[in-house]
Amino acid sequence: MATVLVVDDAAFMRMMIKDILTKNDFEVVGEAANGEEAVQLYKEHSPDLVTLDITMPEKDGIQALKEIKAYDADAKVIMCSAMGQQAMVIDAIQSGAKDFIVKPFQGDRVIEAINKVLGK
Repeated sequence: MATVLVVDDAAFMRMMIKDILTKNDFEVVGEAANGEEAVQLYKEHSPDLVTLDITMPEKDGIQALKEIKAYDADAKVIMCSAMGQQAMVIDAIQSGAKDFIVKPFQGDRVIEAINKVLGK
């Protein structure tokens, strides 16, 4: 069972992603509300995959992504963005994100992106 770290500053969004993941046999090993927590939890749990929100307080998703990739070059990260954040999504992909999903989340798109990134 693949392990996932869910990162979003909105508890509701984390709950939505967690729900989609658990229904599809993924194990959520941690939840973070900002980039600082995300980097910390990544180091603790070494999850197979991270869903990472772009816009967050304290440390945004791009900064967290760069730190996670610096710590583990093989980290698999999918960015979560709201509509209209194309420039940030491009920045994230160039910084090592494997894919992105757009809010509001559609369950099948989330799972499709995750399976693609995990090579399933």
